[in-house]
Amino acid sequence: MNATPTAAVLLTAPAAVPLLAAAAYALTPVRSLRPVPVRVRAPEPVGVGVSGGPAGVLPGQATGSPAGRPLVRQEPPHSPYFPRRRPAVRAGLLSPLVILLCGALLADRVLRTGPLTACSGLLRADALSAWMLLVVGAVALIACASAPAYLAGERAAGRASRRTAWRYQLLVQAFLAAMSLAVVTANLGVLWVAVEATTIVTAFLVGHRRTRASVEAAWKYVVICSAGIALAFLGTVLVYYAARQAGVAESWALDWPTLVAHADRLDPAVTRLGITLIVLGFGAKAGLVPLHAWLPDAHSQAPAPVSALMSGVLLSVAFSAILRYRVIADAALGAGFTRVLLAGIALFTLALATGLLLAQRDHKRMLAYSSMEHMSLIALAAAVGSPLALSAALLHIAGHGLAKSAAFCASGRILQLTGTSRIGRIRGLLGRAPLPGGVFGCAMAALLGFPPFGLFASELGIARAGFAAGTGLAWATAAALLLVLTAFTALAARTAHMLLGRAPDRPKEPREKGIWPLFLALAACAVLGTATGPLTGLLGAAAGAIGGR
Repeated sequence: MNATPTAAVLLTAPAAVPLLAAAAYALTPVRSLRPVPVRVRAPEPVGVGVSGGPAGVLPGQATGSPAGRPLVRQEPPHSPYFPRRRPAVRAGLLSPLVILLCGALLADRVLRTGPLTACSGLLRADALSAWMLLVVGAVALIACASAPAYLAGERAAGRASRRTAWRYQLLVQAFLAAMSLAVVTANLGVLWVAVEATTIVTAFLVGHRRTRASVEAAWKYVVICSAGIALAFLGTVLVYYAARQAGVAESWALDWPTLVAHADRLDPAVTRLGITLIVLGFGAKAGLVPLHAWLPDAHSQAPAPVSALMSGVLLSVAFSAILRYRVIADAALGAGFTRVLLAGIALFTLALATGLLLAQRDHKRMLAYSSMEHMSLIALAAAVGSPLALSAALLHIAGHGLAKSAAFCASGRILQLTGTSRIGRIRGLLGRAPLPGGVFGCAMAALLGFPPFGLFASELGIARAGFAAGTGLAWATAAALLLVLTAFTALAARTAHMLLGRAPDRPKEPREKGIWPLFLALAACAVLGTATGPLTGLLGAAAGAIGGR
């Protein structure tokens, strides 16, 4: 292992920079974000007033105000009475760029010199860490670049203000810091703390609109995920106990490399119970049964860029914790235990998601259940556990993150344009709003596994690995493919209903802004499906780091 100043910078920056950005937003004077009260006196109504309105009515003033009475108004941002202050929304792109850059540099150094450590072994980067940092950075870049246009639409509709936009930016930066820490830490206790931190931060983001539905979704998310995280905490304590009983020093009893090296000395009964609780606990954050019920509500009520982050990377970060523990479990208990556990959870999740997709009438909830479908395929690949299966699972994590971020951001714009998330009320999107409709259609094509997108290659790799793994897993793979085809039919039919057909007799929507990040996401997903290029070595090394057998 290598512990150098450069390694320390590369390992701390992905979490430190978003934290500093969150602190900068937190220290911004709140009163500077409030609309400025302007005291005016409404003159007598004579003739025609400003902007063609009634006389004496200034922009932003109610027409029924008694003449001559002083008024105190909250001027809108576009008002000539509002002192223009350019919000630092674009500054939110710094954190994703830093995460992406650190992931790329860590990938290069890890492939050349091996794992890197910092902070006395508390932080560690191997090939899996570098791969996950690249995914987090890429999806965060798309979501953060799409946020200004989304927030502008929300403010135009009266559902957001400068204050809520400020709070949004602060929470998103803290969210990115927690996910980055979960990826680069070597201590399983810190990993648990980081995943729990994502629950706390995203609960406020889910309830961002403060409507009854969003607040209910936020509470549901907190209660269910807290129950899952409590199970994961208990499992972590049991693994710690098993390590201490095996003679591992107290300060290293939750260090992942140390546990992997001493896994054959762990008590099997305690380890089996601990791993089961950990899979169920972190599986709740990954959208797997039985603690999955929070996912459709939270993803449908959160702001679209936040839904992109939660579905695109939060689920995968939580599952990467399961992949870490799977290495310990295989060494301590043999491969059969995790194989049966993960395969069973994967099939149950896939069956449930498919059934709910068949009856789904809301396009944001449809995307949420699609996330459950894809996470179940990743869990099935982890159950197979071969190098091909794990490489396909990691490729699937990247492809799903890119495609789902584009789909959720496009669905947010569609919701703003149509005023509804009901699939049955949306027709002719390609004619009415070609850019959001086209992006949504391409993203759904990627999620359905069409070539040349990366999910086609990853699903093909999972299927090949599953059929080559033996009779039991071959039957599980066959059942999974049948369920995937059923989900494919449901998703394709509902997407076609939204995109095609005769649009309502309304004027064509104005020119779209801020759509370029979604095209970038789709292009990256297509590149992953044709050639991984310089990422090929990293993908193989990451699969090897989590014990491709």
